[in-house]
Amino acid sequence: MFHAASSPGPSRTPLPPAQSPASGVPGPRRPGEGGGACADRRDPFFDNAKYLAIVLVAMGHSWAPIKSGSQFLDGAYNVVYTFHMPAFIIISGFFSRNFDLRPDRLKRLLTGVVVPYVIFETAYSLFRIYVGGSSDRQISLLTPWYLTWFLVALFIWRLTAPVWRVVRWPVPLALGIAVLASVSPGVGADLDLQRVLQFLPCFVLGLCMKAEHFHMVRRRSVRIASVPVFAAALAVGWWTAPRMDVSWFYRQSAAQDLGAPWWTGPVMVLAMFGCALLLTACFFAWVPGRRTWFTALGAGTLYGYLLHGFVVKTVLYAGWFEPSWLHRPLGALLVTALAAAGVTLLCTAPVRRVFRFAMEPAMEWAFRPDLNRVTGAGGPGGDGGPVAGRAAEPETAMAG
Repeated sequence: MFHAASSPGPSRTPLPPAQSPASGVPGPRRPGEGGGACADRRDPFFDNAKYLAIVLVAMGHSWAPIKSGSQFLDGAYNVVYTFHMPAFIIISGFFSRNFDLRPDRLKRLLTGVVVPYVIFETAYSLFRIYVGGSSDRQISLLTPWYLTWFLVALFIWRLTAPVWRVVRWPVPLALGIAVLASVSPGVGADLDLQRVLQFLPCFVLGLCMKAEHFHMVRRRSVRIASVPVFAAALAVGWWTAPRMDVSWFYRQSAAQDLGAPWWTGPVMVLAMFGCALLLTACFFAWVPGRRTWFTALGAGTLYGYLLHGFVVKTVLYAGWFEPSWLHRPLGALLVTALAAAGVTLLCTAPVRRVFRFAMEPAMEWAFRPDLNRVTGAGGPGGDGGPVAGRAAEPETAMAG
């Protein structure tokens, strides 16, 4: 229970008792609630969801070089790619609900998203050239490579957040934009805009969600129903694996670019969005709501996301995915376990301390010293984001 502090001046009415929402998922913090007790106020559900999702991301990337010999692994790969990024993006949207263009929030967007993008896009490009031996020796911030597209997307999505709060039908409008992108081959590789626009409905849906919506999918009945749903998804994934172009799951191409009739673009956008929502709800249903051994790792998922790409690409460039035994079931299990263990290690506190300069740069030298005083900012976390202070995660909701 919190009470207003006593003072010799006029008496103030005590604040009401702090209550846990009926949903069990606390709403966003009010401005000024940042501080040393940040870790205690973080809802374990979201940290657990982000950690489990980043494990799925690492597993998917490790499966890509070895899945061609197994129809089951091919199908599982497609199922995972249907929902793992939508889950991240929905959470990102949920924690962007209060984002506006206030200067202190723009500062956090720059230091938590733009600066890491510049650093890692440059680092990945140099890695591709000098370690991977790529003949394309250009370094361009306009063409995200491999993992960095998410930072570009989050920057664009978050800047548009105020717009989605004023339109009457935000999710249908976002779906309309995604549909138009799917039939527009002219939307090319610059800033990976196809992916930005085709994933946009997931972000806007997160903006529109409330805490009780997450509680709805965490009921026991949903958890039970999710088992046959996932089983059916794996069966469909197995059946479609040799019959469907995997590029549809990446959401980075127009229908015409994939050699398909234009009308398949809108059909696939709507179908993939529906499947993503269904499987994401089933995924959330099984995410623990209590603190677990991996809850603290959820605050470091951006580290795991951006760093594990170097590990996967190193293994790929070294040819260590090539042995035939890795393409068999036991080999695939070993690769999966190593991927999960590796990304877990990259989310730990020691790794975060080493790479904090790139992920969470303070950069006070680059901003006006009176920024917080001028804007009346109450400290980190005032935008309803999932972060509060240096001990928490950076501006992205993943984040990664």
